Amino acid sequence: MLRIANLSVPLDYTDESLRLLAARKLKLAPERMKSVTLVKKSVDARDKGDVHFVLTVDVRAEGEDDALRRLKPGTATKVSPKAAPPLLRAAFRRPPLVVGAGPAGLFAALTLAQAGARPILIERGRPVEQRVQDVEAMARRGRLDPESNVQFGEGGAGAFSDGKLTTGIKSPHLRTVLETFVRHGAPEEILYLQKPHVGTDLLRGVVASMRREIIALGGTVLFETRLTGLLLRHGHVEGAAVVQAEEEREILTDTVLLAIGHSARDTLQGLFRQGVRMVQKPFAMGVRIEHPQGLINRSQYGRFAEHPALRAADYKLNVHTPDGRGVYTFCMCPGGEVIAAASQPGGVAVNGMSCHARDGRNANAALLVGVAPGDYGDDHPLAGLVWQRSIEQAAYRAGGGDFRAPVQRVEDLLGGRATTRLGEVQPTYRPGVTCADLRECLPGFIIDDLKLGITQMDRQLRGFAHPDAVLTGVETRSSSPVRLPRGAEGMAEGLDGLFPVGEGAGYAGGIVSAAVDGITAARAALERGGEG
Repeated sequence: MLRIANLSVPLDYTDESLRLLAARKLKLAPERMKSVTLVKKSVDARDKGDVHFVLTVDVRAEGEDDALRRLKPGTATKVSPKAAPPLLRAAFRRPPLVVGAGPAGLFAALTLAQAGARPILIERGRPVEQRVQDVEAMARRGRLDPESNVQFGEGGAGAFSDGKLTTGIKSPHLRTVLETFVRHGAPEEILYLQKPHVGTDLLRGVVASMRREIIALGGTVLFETRLTGLLLRHGHVEGAAVVQAEEEREILTDTVLLAIGHSARDTLQGLFRQGVRMVQKPFAMGVRIEHPQGLINRSQYGRFAEHPALRAADYKLNVHTPDGRGVYTFCMCPGGEVIAAASQPGGVAVNGMSCHARDGRNANAALLVGVAPGDYGDDHPLAGLVWQRSIEQAAYRAGGGDFRAPVQRVEDLLGGRATTRLGEVQPTYRPGVTCADLRECLPGFIIDDLKLGITQMDRQLRGFAHPDAVLTGVETRSSSPVRLPRGAEGMAEGLDGLFPVGEGAGYAGGIVSAAVDGITAARAALERGGEG
């Protein structure tokens, strides 16, 4: 198989035109082409007068080796499929326990199930299908119940994850993650798009399908179950204490994969009291910024903005600041919504999502400023969680209570005044917003860097500093402010049998990286074999 990279094609290219182009590149007669498979597809919009696609394709053809010898070096390369190492068969004395059903937990449990381990998977909330119905009903009533685990609660992927699958990591398990998503209902295009995206509407079904496979392979899924502590003996894990349907019970196991996500503060506090080692780590904090999606399309695509082959435009921006913190956009949601991510009473936290079609009126993205342990005000390992919580509580007060979020127009933020009315951009956050001054809930250094960042980002993306663009506070859950150190075998330092995994453990920053970490942890647990 031959791979051809950097093929520039017009927006209206067809499969046949691509096949003929690949044949010309390889200097082969079209009839000798057996197949052309899309490997990567991206948009090149650097020249607004010539927006086009750039493709990488794999070609199977007659006479590949002869063709390769005739071509100039670099025109094509010989490739062969690479597979992840085979799974060991499970040899646990008791079924391993996976705590948390986000991307890390789901992929860890699925990997263990595929190896015959019959894992037990704990999901703190109700099944994703039911939580979607609950939260949508609460939003219609104009209130949100903090006990409903609106966003993730313990474990992570929850009902409203956006399904963005871009990542900067390198791993032999990346293809496994993408192919697993496709096998469970995600669109096949995620296998080749440069910025693959499933969408909240489709991801719900994917999560449910993965859960069904885990059960079909002999695994058990416990819903509405909360980890309250570990059963430890002389530095070894012997089980876990949980509460299920308001009843306390113990699960005996010598292998626990802890994939609780970055919002399970009560679980982290309980584990810290038991002696699980934790350290502070930096993260980022800020707001969600919303613009009209049409403005972003025009800024990115120029006269091609309405071309049917182009999807809603996205962006990724960053600015260096004099204080060294930096301002950047993250988790950009074209045609999406700003959503509630609260997981405790009396606090407001926001996130973003978009459905697969990305056809909403607004674009939104996290606009974040880097924060470091020195900002937390204390050297306690959990000080970042406390500081994070205090800012969410301030946002709750600024929003007026009942989980409304404080919002401010960009023009008002830059002018140093409270917002009293909204303009062209209407916020998408439910259950509602309150015009406010974000200085009431965010530290002064974050406000200062946001001002600088917005001004400079407007030079990178025309219209970013649109006066009526809306800033919704607060985005505090970009990643965890805590890390659970782990040793060479992937286990928590000083605790045999405990595998900290994913974002909540401080080792991932998105769906794919968390999923890969879950697979890696499951394989490490299989290597260990469940020996006590």
